[in-house]
Amino acid sequence: MSSYNAVLARNTENAPNVNGLYSQTVAFSHYNHISAQLPIEPKTGELVAGDIKEQAEQCFKNIKAIVDSIDHVMSDVIRITVFVKNIKDIEAVDEVYKTFFPTYVPTRTVVAVAALPMDALVQIEALVSNGEGTVPNAPQAGDLIKLTNNTANAPTSSLSTQTVSFSHYNNLSAQLPIDPKTGRLVAGGVKEQAGQCLKNIKAILESIDVPFDDIVKINIFLKNLSDIEAVNDVYTTFFPDSAIARAVAYVPARTTVAASALPMDALVQIEAVVSHGDGTPPQAVENRHGIVIKANNTENAPKSSLSTQTVAFSHYNNLSAQLPLDPKTGEMVAGGVKEQAGQCLKNIKEILESIDHVMDDVVKVNIFLKNIADIDAVDEVYTTYFPGGVPARRTVGVSALPKDALVQIDVVVSNAEGTPPKA
Repeated sequence: MSSYNAVLARNTENAPNVNGLYSQTVAFSHYNHISAQLPIEPKTGELVAGDIKEQAEQCFKNIKAIVDSIDHVMSDVIRITVFVKNIKDIEAVDEVYKTFFPTYVPTRTVVAVAALPMDALVQIEALVSNGEGTVPNAPQAGDLIKLTNNTANAPTSSLSTQTVSFSHYNNLSAQLPIDPKTGRLVAGGVKEQAGQCLKNIKAILESIDVPFDDIVKINIFLKNLSDIEAVNDVYTTFFPDSAIARAVAYVPARTTVAASALPMDALVQIEAVVSHGDGTPPQAVENRHGIVIKANNTENAPKSSLSTQTVAFSHYNNLSAQLPLDPKTGEMVAGGVKEQAGQCLKNIKEILESIDHVMDDVVKVNIFLKNIADIDAVDEVYTTYFPGGVPARRTVGVSALPKDALVQIDVVVSNAEGTPPKA
């Protein structure tokens, strides 16, 4: 088995361990996926005493404890995602954030959501590089390095880097509808704002010589979910971008989330995960060229003209968020949150089986709930699909979901075989 990548789940007593439902960190290939951390004191299992600053500090302490436990450091963090209950708390969170990232800053996404588990004020997750890879007894030869980049053609911030590349992925900071010349929100409504977000993403990619169609996953955060059709009108003018992509009707995997508020009172914010075929040094060019994007849809799961069910690149499959839709009828499955959660996970399973993968290949699960109190019911179903509690996980409460669903789930999946031009 030493010639194969392996999913590597790890836990430490120095960070919260929630009843074995998920792992604190799951490594696969060149990334560690850390579960979203609540402000829980690991010794007591209770929320830390204090206000937003104390809670934010505990979240970061938990992340650092996990990172330390796997022989990594905070400067190995590629992306930070901050979920706050009140968008006005972000300045206080930033004060704490700066103490953990005093020089290097990762890419970043900030979103206010309707609710968080345990009624926390903040929840923070991290994506971390893994230079040694996860081939058993065969560490990566040579140390991969992070490539950070900022361009004046997109909004800049002292708190985040526009894009951080590591191995075969570029992870971009979520883009607000900011005009980079003025530093202010672009004039107009949600269409103009969505257009500016996508323009900013395109400018960042152009600055690192990456085509727009190399995007494998898009996450859209909307203040008003009813704005999604207007956003889609703009979205389809950007995807597909190239003649090659149009010929095969390629569109990335996608997740849409209702935010209770966004920074600068924006109406929309868009985040992109992008393939990086040339990798990051010091890999030799002949060892990294020719990786291709493999997009796949199956009739056994819901299909959409706006997204691909799964997009594989290098050693990861990126899946679109799954709603509780019956693929045969296109309608919401009958029943309550348990039935809906089961349908979401069934759709995910069908997609994975269509690309010859299994649920054990999942490294990260993101759960979006209309009512955070439904989490216990969802967990009953969840444990039937993930009895070992291996994948890392994030759970947030949102104000609304597409089609008025009660739950939406998306996943990141390992892809041991990679995506060379010839399988």
